[in-house]
Amino acid sequence: MKYLLHFLILIFLSSCSSMAFWNNPEEEVEPKESRSFIDIITFWDNGTEEVDLSEPKVLSDISNQEELVLNWEIALPSDRSATDFIPNFSGEGGNKLGSFLPAFIGDTVFIANGDGAVGSFNQDSGSENWIVNVQPLASGISAGFGILVVAGSQGELICLSQNDGSIIWSIDVGSEILAPAALDAKLVLVKTSSGELNAYNISNGSREWSYRSQLPTLTLRGSSPPVIEEGIAYAAFDNGRLGAFQVDTGFLVWDGAISYVEGTSELDNMIDADAAPVLEGGLLFIANYQGQIAAFDPAQRRIVWAEEASSFYSPVISKGVMAVLETDSTFKTFSTKTFMPSWVNKDYYLRKLSNADTYKGSIVVGDFEGYVHFINTLNGSTTSRMKLTRSPIKSIIARANNIFIVDEQFNLYSVSY
Repeated sequence: MKYLLHFLILIFLSSCSSMAFWNNPEEEVEPKESRSFIDIITFWDNGTEEVDLSEPKVLSDISNQEELVLNWEIALPSDRSATDFIPNFSGEGGNKLGSFLPAFIGDTVFIANGDGAVGSFNQDSGSENWIVNVQPLASGISAGFGILVVAGSQGELICLSQNDGSIIWSIDVGSEILAPAALDAKLVLVKTSSGELNAYNISNGSREWSYRSQLPTLTLRGSSPPVIEEGIAYAAFDNGRLGAFQVDTGFLVWDGAISYVEGTSELDNMIDADAAPVLEGGLLFIANYQGQIAAFDPAQRRIVWAEEASSFYSPVISKGVMAVLETDSTFKTFSTKTFMPSWVNKDYYLRKLSNADTYKGSIVVGDFEGYVHFINTLNGSTTSRMKLTRSPIKSIIARANNIFIVDEQFNLYSVSY
């Protein structure tokens, strides 16, 4: 009887593999070796109907453990004057890269859209301070030291006043800027699509120094923002390397590979790092596409731990748990003390999740259908959920008592519980 049962299981697995191949013979969604008999069973609905593994996973019903509240929402206009207000805005192509993050100073939130509207609003009420229109933008927005910085769609770097949105200076950097800038008291640092890390004088926009990385033949469309910490700028590049630079001089203090190419084709060798590194507990955590999640020790200038991963986003760390959101929208987690694996969550498989952030002990993430999900940091279970918009959610930032969410149409929402 035992051998007969084994034989039937083998036939079942073979038939599932064959069906997946004929559904999509050119693409394998998940490596065969990572699929177990139990994994396949979990993708069945009520044990009777198989779910197509090439389709986004259907959400399971949950009972909210928290009362989620939409505090306010903002839709920036495409063109604004004192008497002309357009209540709903849909930028050309939309916020598909998720590069239009809000920025915060005190009780003010700043937001921009692709059509060039830049606005200042009260964080608590959503009430408007001012809105200006500059020009079509590729990314935005950074705030600090009394200024705002956005990037034009034709390679312009634009510096605005926080007080009223007036332009202080504007320069042409020669290539697209697809990620927010990092600001220092003296300098504005930006990564360009041509693989450069450039520093510009914060007062007048003159270029102070530049570093050019070796750009691969094929890259993802996107870029990681630099991060400044204690006079050192950390930047990840499309060749899968992380560099540490003196902010004042641009001197390369050290650099290291997040992962190495292992494939035989240009597609296999795409190992872009499109998310900012995260500093936690004296270590620098960063993940790249088709590569690794790695922990660098800046003091030793080397990797001290790494695990295979593929991610477009920065890892999130809370309550001793580091969560990595993989490119197939599954979560894998590790202990920040031992680096041992913790929980895995496949509930959002192929749901095109946004970046994740932490809020009151939960991991918060949005999906392509406009849902916001709250996940228990310690065990990976979904605790609450909210349908927020009809558009895909692209960016989430938790700030103080609120969560700020940007969808593909550049609408900004404030949510809390």
